[in-house]
Amino acid sequence: MTDVHAPNRHPDDERRLNRGEVHEYFADDVFTERIMERRLPREVFKKVLRTLHHGERLDPNVADVVAAAMKDWAVENGATHFSHWFQPLTGLSAQKHDAFLGPDGHGGAMGQFSGDLLVQGEPDASSFPSGGLRSTFEARGYTAWDASSPVFLIRGANHVTMCIPTAFVSWTGEALDKKTPLLRSMEAISEQALRVVRFFDPETHVDRVFSTVGAELEYFLVDRDAFYERPDLRTCGRTLLGHTMTKGQQLDDHYFGRIPERTLTFMADAEHELYRLGVPVKTRHNEVAPAQFELASFFETANVACDHQMLVMEALRRMAPKHGFECLLNEKPFAGVNGSGKHLNWSMATDSGTNLLDPRAETHTNMQFLVFLVAVIRAIDLHADLLRATIASSGNDHRLGANEAPPAIISIFLGDMLMDIIEQLELGETKKTIKGGKIDLGADTLPQIPRHSGDRNRTSPFAFTGNKFEFRAVGASAPIAWPATVLNTIVADSISEIADMLEKAAGAKPTPAKKKAVVGSTLKKLIKAHKRVIFNGDGYSEEWHAEAERRGLPNMPTSAEALRVLTRKKNVDLFRRMKVLNKPELEGRAHILMEKYAKELIIEAKTLDSIVTTDVLPAAIRHQTELAEAVGATEAADVDAGELREQLEEFAEQVSRLRSTLAVLRGAHGSADEIADDEDPKKLIAFIQESVRPAMADLREVADELETSVSSDLWPLPTYGDLIAIR
Repeated sequence: MTDVHAPNRHPDDERRLNRGEVHEYFADDVFTERIMERRLPREVFKKVLRTLHHGERLDPNVADVVAAAMKDWAVENGATHFSHWFQPLTGLSAQKHDAFLGPDGHGGAMGQFSGDLLVQGEPDASSFPSGGLRSTFEARGYTAWDASSPVFLIRGANHVTMCIPTAFVSWTGEALDKKTPLLRSMEAISEQALRVVRFFDPETHVDRVFSTVGAELEYFLVDRDAFYERPDLRTCGRTLLGHTMTKGQQLDDHYFGRIPERTLTFMADAEHELYRLGVPVKTRHNEVAPAQFELASFFETANVACDHQMLVMEALRRMAPKHGFECLLNEKPFAGVNGSGKHLNWSMATDSGTNLLDPRAETHTNMQFLVFLVAVIRAIDLHADLLRATIASSGNDHRLGANEAPPAIISIFLGDMLMDIIEQLELGETKKTIKGGKIDLGADTLPQIPRHSGDRNRTSPFAFTGNKFEFRAVGASAPIAWPATVLNTIVADSISEIADMLEKAAGAKPTPAKKKAVVGSTLKKLIKAHKRVIFNGDGYSEEWHAEAERRGLPNMPTSAEALRVLTRKKNVDLFRRMKVLNKPELEGRAHILMEKYAKELIIEAKTLDSIVTTDVLPAAIRHQTELAEAVGATEAADVDAGELREQLEEFAEQVSRLRSTLAVLRGAHGSADEIADDEDPKKLIAFIQESVRPAMADLREVADELETSVSSDLWPLPTYGDLIAIR
């Protein structure tokens, strides 16, 4: 783990770094452990630490003490209100602010914040998406404090609010958010991974295993004035029409280039805001497309990382207008240039700071690592369909499989060293680990640099990258809690199955030799069964698509196909078995995701209809009128107007095609509205896929042709050149 430039380290800072806890190094506006240690009685502080680091339930008797200390800290920092901050199934965060006030019993008011108010809130559960779990009249819901995620302050121009990260459930206890199943999945992976750790070391002092996450976010910046002149960007977050630029990313000169000064100033302000919130961001740089940039965070425990990623997106959106920008997080805001993803780096670590996916120097002897590695391989092979469904969205459909994103076929890249060890295991014995060596650059002034034992593969959706897996297919706008939940769940289930096999074969008190033999035979069997999902080649190639089909790997190019797999029996059984989601909770999520997908595309279709009707078509008619007047004036002057008339006729044909394709789209989204009345999202997304999206593509093609023909002083919308050129 890279140093985070943190002075005055706590004695066990290195352990926290390995496990991914780094928020204390930067935070001014976070109720950190060090603040708690100063403000809480010693015994209370110890109980809170057991909750934070060992997953123990918080003693209800200490809640009032913690709440009082929290309120004092918040008020001292200017806070007047508190809020339970949660992540409903909208894809955004939610909050309701309450003042630190209550009646004093004498007709006045006093500062008030009790343990009950800290631990539980009561928002309206019927006003958020529930997928049928709650009816409109069934309103009661609860938020519950996630004590393992830091409380933080949000500051505005004239207000400060204390935000308490919480889970959100219905009156029945069913999850209505992204946090609850994530925490359940973390419990599952801890429970199962501990079985493997204890199999190899029965005397271990490890009490808990954490899933850890670090996210990399790509985003676009556009000038705010131009943004507000584009109805498609304002309404849909992406351009629904627009001809490609003469110079886009063809010269590869934007990636890692000099960051424009205005952009760098924005980045610095956003980072400062995030540091205050304890969000440990590390890397910033230009991405491949013009006006595209990236921000990467450090590893943290999964639930904290997911909370922090929501804060990152909110901070970028909030800070951009202060610098005259609008931040675009849609996966494909512009055609013809790279889209934006969110690489989810995932691993597992013990509470003592050991990364369980660290191969170490002599990897072929690290049998515990190899067990966890094969567990991941098995999980991805068995549940590639489910993992594909976690990144399904209308925006990601435009990005997956293009030259900046992995294909929709889920496979694993291991690299040369690990692939060699997997092949050794399949043959029955591991004897060596490939070493990377050094690279001599041929100049005395340059150092010899270490070479990794394997290359990287940017075309792989799920790649091993040294001591973690990188899930590259997540979309930029997506909260990472859902893919992290699914990763935790499928890997926990796979570890459970392997632990069963090892424990049964080894017996009660196996010798080291017996353990080694059992592990070797078990992994050999599993590799033969699941190696089909490993692919180290070019994921973009047509040959790989044909090969994947021969291997029997699922290929679901569109979200319409992918979302249908969520409620397959094997997936329902998986979530139930791991105690992450019950059947109604999973079915509710599937319904919400399909409904959201359909609604977003219908909104896009109607927005495109409106733009063409009120902006593009009138501009085209004005241009046609000017052409006709020019033809008439030329002929009146007794000058040959043949070429000019031909241009007019060709343009009139374009306008006619615009009208006809517009009529087709209008009919398609009108039919979609009628199907939507049946409240069958599967039927609706099938129709949208078959009729609405092709109609949108046809209309866009004609409109984009017109953009190159209509006089620039008549064209009503900022062009791609106007939008992407940062000034």
